[in-house]
Amino acid sequence: MTQSVVVQVGQCGNQVGCRFWDLALREHADINKKGIYDEALSSFFRNVDTRSDGDGPDIYKGKIYSLKARALLIDMEEGVVNEILQGPLRDVFDSKQLITDVSGSGNNWAVGHKLYGSQYQENIVEKLRKAAEHCDCLQCFFIIHSMGGGTGSGLGTFVLKLLEDEFPEVYRFVTSVYPSGEDDVITSPYNSVLAMKELNEHADCVLPIENESLFDIVNKIHQMANSGKLGSTVKQNSLVTSSAGRAKTVQEKPFDAMNNILANLLLNLTSSARFEGSLNMDLNEISMNLVPFPRLHYLVSSLTPLYTLADVNVPSRRLDQMFSDAFSKDHQLIQADPKHSLYLACALLVRGNVQVSDLRRNIERLKPSLHFVSWNQEGWKTSLCSVPPVGHSHSLLALANNTCVKPTFIELKDRFMKLYKKKAHLHHYLHVDGMEQSCFSEAISSLSDLIEEYNELDATKGGPRTDPSRLKIAV
Repeated sequence: MTQSVVVQVGQCGNQVGCRFWDLALREHADINKKGIYDEALSSFFRNVDTRSDGDGPDIYKGKIYSLKARALLIDMEEGVVNEILQGPLRDVFDSKQLITDVSGSGNNWAVGHKLYGSQYQENIVEKLRKAAEHCDCLQCFFIIHSMGGGTGSGLGTFVLKLLEDEFPEVYRFVTSVYPSGEDDVITSPYNSVLAMKELNEHADCVLPIENESLFDIVNKIHQMANSGKLGSTVKQNSLVTSSAGRAKTVQEKPFDAMNNILANLLLNLTSSARFEGSLNMDLNEISMNLVPFPRLHYLVSSLTPLYTLADVNVPSRRLDQMFSDAFSKDHQLIQADPKHSLYLACALLVRGNVQVSDLRRNIERLKPSLHFVSWNQEGWKTSLCSVPPVGHSHSLLALANNTCVKPTFIELKDRFMKLYKKKAHLHHYLHVDGMEQSCFSEAISSLSDLIEEYNELDATKGGPRTDPSRLKIAV
């Protein structure tokens, strides 16, 4: 069994990470009734005998002593990490897994990347190596961060480069939360574009997530709850209801509910690595099958049902409807409509009591309405994990390498250029040691090249679907 290490960077990264560890523990507790440390648990958790002094030895078999997350928590402010350490997850982490500062990065990519990067490099590498040493077969690093702030975008992408240098053979999956157009960080376009250059060069796969999409999804859940459509399926004291049982207004604190969606995305993404199934998919197979060109590694994700695990029990969708939902724009975790764009490849990760025949039937049903590149008309990768999410009979995560990500990147470029043409706020970045104006021109050039690669693919859409010539068999 392989292991993965989660590196959560910045406020957003640590808040999403906190939800992920909470839901992962609940999922394993629901399945592992006997409290035995098994291979499924070992993929993300160590079993440590904490009765001895110090870190204590790892226990590979038998009963659970003390579970420790295979994680590194990094933030240049202490607030969120301190909250985690005082909350119900405090025993899952120890001080050797934390790197914090007090002053923050001030929404400045250069401070996170150049200043804190060089300051904390040795400490980060040492802790990453320690986490890797505890793994029998380390397969993947998951980085969770946001693009708009300073620590997530700057230090997050610095860590990504470190991982490539120190562990070149280990896959690097990045979950990147992109800011909305109404973001309250004025410099977020600078931070996002500077971070994107690093993602282009050093990540194996990036799962872009837009705050706006998460906000819309949570809003829809609220509307359903307020209209009574969900009935008793919204649980009392859940993440989206107040203590009185009424649905909260989204303005109060939507982040927990939004982060819950991301946590479920990661749970479903890793389900095949953790549990048995008739058609398992390794994490390295995602990159191998979905990324035909090194820079075009941005995968659009959609999830159905949108809520699982002790939060909101959205009524189970019929199986065929679940597949249809995964391709509708309402279920995408970025503002995009993949059905009207071009697919390079698509993965379907299904959990629960679903047969291979169900999978094939739905692919054949959906294929006529989807546009695939001419040289990869059968670009499907499928996975069946027999263990469903808690409280549901089945679920589906779709990962699409699709040109529908292009508008998100174009909008980001436009917002960057509005500031950059006026040289607004540049001085905040240029006073940081090692930061030069060429960093900005190289970053926007990298983004423009990426957009152009998607344009070239889109230009082929609608062309004739030519079947490759086949060998003639002599009779």
